Amino acid sequence: MSLSLEARDLSVGYRNRGNVRAVLSNINVQVAAGELVCLLGVNGIGKSTLMRTLARMEPALAGSVLINGADITGMSQYDLARHVAVVLTERIAVGSMPAFKLVELGRYPHVGWSGLLSDADHEIVRDAIVAVGAEHLAHREINELSDGERQRIMIARALAQRPAVLLLDEPAAFLDVSARVEMVATLRRLAREQNVAVILSSHDLELSLRLADTIWLIDGAGHMHIDAPEDLLADGSIGDVFSGPNIAFSAVDRTFKIRNHPHGKAFVGGTSEGVGMARTVLEREGFEITHSPEGAQLTVTMNASGWEARGRQGINRGASFAELARFVRQEAGATLQTESQP
Repeated sequence: MSLSLEARDLSVGYRNRGNVRAVLSNINVQVAAGELVCLLGVNGIGKSTLMRTLARMEPALAGSVLINGADITGMSQYDLARHVAVVLTERIAVGSMPAFKLVELGRYPHVGWSGLLSDADHEIVRDAIVAVGAEHLAHREINELSDGERQRIMIARALAQRPAVLLLDEPAAFLDVSARVEMVATLRRLAREQNVAVILSSHDLELSLRLADTIWLIDGAGHMHIDAPEDLLADGSIGDVFSGPNIAFSAVDRTFKIRNHPHGKAFVGGTSEGVGMARTVLEREGFEITHSPEGAQLTVTMNASGWEARGRQGINRGASFAELARFVRQEAGATLQTESQP
């Protein structure tokens, strides 16, 4: 296995007027070429500090970071830029500039004193633009691009550096849902095709669990759990970090569930594909989903024409989930009235 990045006994944090405050300590990680790593943890836990330290934008408090076996503290700025590319959350202000010109900036660590790009450099720039699917954006002005389009160009610029390691700190923070999915899927593909180690920090838990090769999970005590997504789901680490008093993370569904079920239990059955969505409706309205109709205050059967529900108010039928939600709210109200009666 070819290691692109390795951290040994790394501690990250801040130095201020002689005072040292460690945010994360004793980090030992390895990332192979072609691997996609997602860094997860709650806000303020130290994800950005770690990413900036790996990029040498912040000095390490202790330990070392190696890129292709070389310690980054011994690299010149040009050498570092040849090996590590960084994409940050902050929107850059570049004024009026065609997108392809911004991508060309990724080649400058590799050019000579003249600063002129060779034919080979121009080919690499074109390849980077094609790799992220941005050919249609190449001649547009940067300040005219949407957030998603701009991030696509920033990733192309990073790829033009031909780095061993690509670091992205919350690259999808300003993107809508579909753009986030597309961006992470693209990064996974590029990791394989370009044989580059990709490390990104993210708040999108479900997407990270589905697409990452490896998860770096920082818990509330500042400890890092490192494993495949499925292993961290199976051992409960993900649930421990992200569950709260009112919500729990389901390892089976890879999504959050509401803990509070004030209206009792409900059972959903049937052969329709809508069974799962009907369960979501009932959970949202405050019912706990059970696997048996016995003891359930409400039962819903899904069929090809819609749904049939049996509850305290008798039997009701409908075709849409909106109708089901209205009925469930009425049923919940009847449940509360029954419980309040002496």
